[in-house]
Amino acid sequence: MTDLTVKTPRTTGTAVSRVSGDGDGRGSDGGGRGRAARLRRELRAIHALVHRDLLRLAGQRTHTALMLLHPVLYLLVLGGGLAALIPRSSLGVGYQTYLFPGMLMMTVQTPAIMVGIRLITDRQSGYVRELLMAPVGRTTLLLGHCAGGTLTATAQGAVLLGLVGTVGLPYDPLLLVLLLGGMVLASFTITALALTLAVSLRRAETFHTLLGVVMMPLLFLSGGFFPLGALPGWAHAVAGANPLALAVDLLRRCIAYQVPGGQAETGVEWDGRQPPLPLEAGLLLSVGAVALFWAARRFNRPD
Repeated sequence: MTDLTVKTPRTTGTAVSRVSGDGDGRGSDGGGRGRAARLRRELRAIHALVHRDLLRLAGQRTHTALMLLHPVLYLLVLGGGLAALIPRSSLGVGYQTYLFPGMLMMTVQTPAIMVGIRLITDRQSGYVRELLMAPVGRTTLLLGHCAGGTLTATAQGAVLLGLVGTVGLPYDPLLLVLLLGGMVLASFTITALALTLAVSLRRAETFHTLLGVVMMPLLFLSGGFFPLGALPGWAHAVAGANPLALAVDLLRRCIAYQVPGGQAETGVEWDGRQPPLPLEAGLLLSVGAVALFWAARRFNRPD
């Protein structure tokens, strides 16, 4: 019987998830039993890491509230102030409605990026080395980190969905489901990209510096604050390859799909045409999958 124990620090709420193996399955059907036992161990390891992230989220209520406060202030204060200055006719919708997808993206972005920072600090503290002693693959551990980051980021974004009524959108169940699905895709992609960066770095300070250099331009080129059509030609072309721009455009088009007259000015365009919604979703998923695959290959290399 093999155990994998995952503990969270006391500062995030102590929690222990025990993952038990089922032996090596030797016997007449040893090969099949062994594979089944190994699969159960891998799944339980992922579950343990996801559970750890959920316990941290539940134990850091003040920190979570402060992370949610930032986009809420942007939405209500900045959005409310500029709504009186920016005419509705210039965007097709009110400015707060236009701003809402960008604030959803800002909400899921921070906890998704934090997964990369935690991976670096866990490696520095020796926690990752302890995990590597477990009878599971390195890729499984990385998948657990990605799944936990995606779930916690989506959970925080879901809280902001409670404000749809304040920006002039209806509390429509299908609309909420569409926005939630878009946030899952965005959270997965950002988490995978953060892990890709984290497995290549050794210091959290370097990670923070790169984030400041890379993430802020990507956020401003996402179309979350102003229409992409207002950008210069070269910037508009860069925005067309920006994963954050794809995610914001996906969320905005989900709103337009369910709310008549909710279509704002066109966002991402390729060669003067707006890509189909399924293509945007598939491309966003592909970016996250490729990033996670590369991160897994890099993480599998011995330190």
